[in-house]
Amino acid sequence: MKSTCELYDDYLEAVGTLPPSLRHFGGRVRFSGRVETVKCFEDNSKVKALAESPGDGRVMVVDAGASTRHALVGDLVAGAAQRNGWAGIVIMGAVRDSAALKELDFGILALATTPRKSVRNNEGQVGLPVRIGDVRVESGDHIVADEDGALCFPKAGPLPPADQ
Repeated sequence: MKSTCELYDDYLEAVGTLPPSLRHFGGRVRFSGRVETVKCFEDNSKVKALAESPGDGRVMVVDAGASTRHALVGDLVAGAAQRNGWAGIVIMGAVRDSAALKELDFGILALATTPRKSVRNNEGQVGLPVRIGDVRVESGDHIVADEDGALCFPKAGPLPPADQ
């Protein structure tokens, strides 16, 4: 499997580089898959619902407006996503239960941790284009993550090699 560094060298500006401020919290550092997007702010209702649905090897990409006041994913939501076949979650926001998340064989990238749980008002939207840093991410794009960070391959552009 090629590293994100090698993939970037192969594709250069045809791929988006997700912000280096995203940190690994899951037990799996290398993960990849087609994207399903969620846009929400401090409310993980849509994240939880998606985690409880079949993931089919996809990566959930969550634009939480970079808020770290409330965690959108903890061990229960991440565990459900893992059991349902999601490859990982990328959150432009916070997680909680970080010690338990490290024990999961599941990819999780997020900005920070906080003990404060999410609110649940059934707000948010699935399938909209989102921004993760300066990268536009759409459902159907492809994420590849490893120790050096994460890349987004636009669905209209080149696809990463099949072994990713």
